[in-house]
Amino acid sequence: MKNKITIKTLGLILLAPLALLHAAETKPAKPNFVVILVDDMGYGDIGSFGSKVNRTPNLDKMANEGMRLTSFYAAPVCSASRAQLMTGCYAQRVSITGALMPVSNIGINAKEHTVAELLKLQGYSTMIVGKWHLGDQEEFLPMKNGFDLYFGLPYSNDMGEGILNRNDQKTGKPMKAPPLPLIRDTKVIEAPVDQDTLTARYTEEAVKFITANKDKPFFLYFPHTAVHTPLHPGTAFKGKSANGTFGDWVEEVDWSVGQVLDTLKKFNLDKNTLVLFTSDNGPWLKQGKNAGTALPLRGGKMTSWEGGSRVPTIARWTGQISAGSVCDTVLSEMDVLPTFVRLGGGEVPTDNKIDGKDMWPVLSEKTKESPHEELFYYIKNKTIDAVRSGSWKLAVVPQPLEHGGQVEHNGPRLYNLQSDIGERNDVSAQNPEIVKKLQNLIEKMEKEGMKDQWPRPAGNVQNPKPLLKKIGAEYD
Repeated sequence: MKNKITIKTLGLILLAPLALLHAAETKPAKPNFVVILVDDMGYGDIGSFGSKVNRTPNLDKMANEGMRLTSFYAAPVCSASRAQLMTGCYAQRVSITGALMPVSNIGINAKEHTVAELLKLQGYSTMIVGKWHLGDQEEFLPMKNGFDLYFGLPYSNDMGEGILNRNDQKTGKPMKAPPLPLIRDTKVIEAPVDQDTLTARYTEEAVKFITANKDKPFFLYFPHTAVHTPLHPGTAFKGKSANGTFGDWVEEVDWSVGQVLDTLKKFNLDKNTLVLFTSDNGPWLKQGKNAGTALPLRGGKMTSWEGGSRVPTIARWTGQISAGSVCDTVLSEMDVLPTFVRLGGGEVPTDNKIDGKDMWPVLSEKTKESPHEELFYYIKNKTIDAVRSGSWKLAVVPQPLEHGGQVEHNGPRLYNLQSDIGERNDVSAQNPEIVKKLQNLIEKMEKEGMKDQWPRPAGNVQNPKPLLKKIGAEYD
């Protein structure tokens, strides 16, 4: 029997080109990216990472809807950590270590590529809401480094009107930092800033940005001023937690996260937005009750103990990242740049070598293998303090104990982080071959540094100036 062309068949034939055209027009959109970075939050400061004193229902829900990353690493101090996240490089490679002070002559080098810059090339709208801390001179600020919009502080909230560690070049007198400035794009809009309102105002700006860009790809970088001292929870949260002022501010941050996630849901952006929540480093333990905890990790900020740079991290992307999953694979904030850029349709430039790796195969559970054969721990200079490879960690530089005073003994110290997450049992004597292997990794990295002639220089200005002239004044 010969095939007959029915009316239905003819209709399908005629509609086929239209269907193909429609499919081309409705191809999956580029994913949006949101990075929420908290300042000085410890590994044990939120419920999904073990806190029993801070109420964090929104973050706990985020963890239930996404993936907890339990071996995610930052740098152990503010500016270094932000340099790593923005450039995909060890802070030492780009010469931004420690914490930059106001009126600093150094900052991020214009030759470095930032996440924002590379996503902008792919058609993304970009905004930073919060603390920048990669240089406060005009050429170092966000608007010169890939961001369309900026609302926040140029450095830490304890750096306003203090005496700086240098003299004014003209008068020879000690230089004083300007009142802590709140900046919109390139203008100071308030100084000193009302810190009690910061988290709420940041959150409002973040929600506005998402709303304005709901129909096009966007990258929102949301580095909170919280929970760095001095503590400034908003009025609605003061005295409400069971953990003092620190707990109040943690709970306000949790509220803020909820506002961001609710906004994404409101506009049906959940299935097309990767949200990463993390901290810039561990808790500042010497602040006592005004600091958090890294437990069960050892140590805190400004040390190479795990508590210094291993931070509470959650990744959420509905339909792409398994709900309620846990990943203990070694990952780093340096991995943000290559991961986001490739997911956004771009390629990482090869003119500047980076240290970050694409972590999407791990987040999507295509593999459990870390993209890093090894991960190095630095503090303030090029010296490698420690190295992690798999479950093994070799510490080679003495570290302060939790509350100062004493120093851990000299000599290499080996820890198996799988069985000893608190770094209490040095097993170097029992595993000389592991010690030698990790020492070789350190030597290899140090030789690479000499071969590749790194560190690369930071940006530098000859005569840095206090940037605040008057409210509304442009930076020059």
